[in-house]
Amino acid sequence: MKTIFIPAKVKSEVNEKKISELKLPNKIAIAYSIQYQETASEIKKILSKKHEITNFVQVLGCSKPKFSKETKAVLLISSGKFHAISLAVESNIPVYILEADKLRKISDDEIDSFNKRKKGSYLKFLNAEKIGILISTKPGQENFKRALSLKLKNKIPYLFISNEINTREFENFPEIKSWVNTACPRLDFDNSVINISDLK
Repeated sequence: MKTIFIPAKVKSEVNEKKISELKLPNKIAIAYSIQYQETASEIKKILSKKHEITNFVQVLGCSKPKFSKETKAVLLISSGKFHAISLAVESNIPVYILEADKLRKISDDEIDSFNKRKKGSYLKFLNAEKIGILISTKPGQENFKRALSLKLKNKIPYLFISNEINTREFENFPEIKSWVNTACPRLDFDNSVINISDLK
């Protein structure tokens, strides 16, 4: 049995006049999800006339892209806030989303809310007796050795190994109050999950 991957593309009309009038710093990075690659390329051509494009990078669900030190803002061509808030928190650079030719900046309130959720996840971890350790078998996400080497004092660890990690399944294990994630770092959007990299 063969698995065939067909890339899903979103082709949206690019309004050159509106794009060229966007109020952005001079030095910007452009990030995009794969569905919007063609749209992002068109926008890059338009913005390159007045702006210096420091990076042009695809963002994946589990990636943490690095941006040039000269970058003053990141323009994300994607849908939803999932990537945008993560980029803003990780890069500490202003992040803008382009939605229907309108520019929206990820607010300090959104960033603060995310950071508070992460702090709450850490407190849950500290107070939990039973800990679930999430391990993915996917190439690029598999951290089995690191998961096994994790030292947890005064806690009972349980290993959960899967190709697909679905946080909705957590409710089937009510005795586990905190989950340590060794796979995709974006799982920390769930308030019971803490990334292994965030453990002190």
